[in-house]
Amino acid sequence: MNLSVKSLQSLSSEKTLNLKQVYLDTKIKKIIDILNEELIGLVPVKTRIQEISALLVVDKLRENLGFITGNPGLHMSFTGSPGTGKTTVANRMADILFKLGHSKKGHLLTVTRDDLVGQYIGHTAPKTKEVLKRAMGGLLFIDEAYYLYKPDNERDYGAEAIEILLQVMENQRDSLVIIFAGYKERMEQFYASNPGLSSRIANHVDFPDYSPEELLVISRMMLEEQQYQFSPTAELVFLDYITKRRSQPLFANARSIRNALDRARMRQANRNFDSGGRILTKSDLVTIVDEDIKKSSIFDFTFRD
Repeated sequence: MNLSVKSLQSLSSEKTLNLKQVYLDTKIKKIIDILNEELIGLVPVKTRIQEISALLVVDKLRENLGFITGNPGLHMSFTGSPGTGKTTVANRMADILFKLGHSKKGHLLTVTRDDLVGQYIGHTAPKTKEVLKRAMGGLLFIDEAYYLYKPDNERDYGAEAIEILLQVMENQRDSLVIIFAGYKERMEQFYASNPGLSSRIANHVDFPDYSPEELLVISRMMLEEQQYQFSPTAELVFLDYITKRRSQPLFANARSIRNALDRARMRQANRNFDSGGRILTKSDLVTIVDEDIKKSSIFDFTFRD
């Protein structure tokens, strides 16, 4: 419905614009709260998600009042190192879009190049279309998306998959949101080689690496989830471990921390197993101590992940 300036003024004077109530009615506050609890740090990421959510809520209010609402571009790019929460944020974004009516099913489908690109002529199109069919009504998360484009291989079929994705992004954006994810530098090269793709993505979100202090908080939360805890001194030793590990190759933020804690629990279990038959206390079973961490090879300069 198109409204004149006069009718808009009349409408605004007659109706109360209760934005807070509309926000509460959508029930996305709970999702935002969960996201803030799940993720330590990442302030720029949380800010962007909040901004997207705010725009969609305001659009919902405008629609309820009879205003014209455009179709906001919701395709996204998530860039950053592994283990920085990209998949977690994508899952929460799927929930938000579902609550706001921008997604019919609210599911998230995660794929890689192998799910989209075929190995011979005529194989890529049906593979890509099958994935898109499964993703319709929700979000499609393409991890390590830069692998779709291989300019050095003339017989590669990734370009065909990209063309199909471009068509869907433009013509069916009411039915599907696509998120491209991967390392920042490689994704920038990927977009530079595909101007049409980059122009269809309105939201570029960069996920920064966690600081050592943030990773320590994350490690504490991970242990609490499994009903473990650090001894007071072990926490300081683990902070030292984090600092050393961050400078090593193949560091993957929260993923590497989870792996390190799994190994620490193994050492703790083995230490208790070799305790000479003494009676174990509850504290023995739940506490990670200094030696459970210091036995990591990272402390003897012969690192292995």
